[in-house]
Amino acid sequence: MRVLATIAMGIAGMFTLTALAQEIAKRPEVPIMIEASSDLDACNATGIATGLDPHGDGFLAVKSAPALQSLRIDKLYNGEQVYICNERDDWYGVVYSKDRRDCNVSTPWPQNLAYTGPCRSGWVYRRWIEVTGG
Repeated sequence: MRVLATIAMGIAGMFTLTALAQEIAKRPEVPIMIEASSDLDACNATGIATGLDPHGDGFLAVKSAPALQSLRIDKLYNGEQVYICNERDDWYGVVYSKDRRDCNVSTPWPQNLAYTGPCRSGWVYRRWIEVTGG
C-alpha cells in the first residue's frame, strides 16, 4: 500500500512540475512592462476580444512578442477580458485571467517592472480587441 502511495505521489509531483514548466514557458519573450505611476493604474485600459469568427479558427492568438511570426503562447476567445498595458504598432501587450482573478494591475505600481503574474500576459493583434475602459 505504501509503495502505491509513494508511486502516486511521485506521479503527481511530475505532473505538477510539468504544469509549472508549461506555465513558465508561456511567459512572453518580449515582456509586458508595467510603468510606475503614483496616481494611474498599472495598466491604463481594459478591453475584450471581439469579432473572432467562431466558424473559422475562432480564437485570438496570444503571442510571445508583438510580431505575427512569434510563438503562440495562448488563445483568447470572444468576450474574454484583458487589461491593456502596452502598445507597440498594431499590437497590445495584455494581462488577463481565464478565471477572472485579480491580476494586480488595477492600482498604481511604485516602479517600472516586467509583469510576472499572478495572471497570464502576452501580445495580441489590436484589431480583435475592443477597448472598453481607460
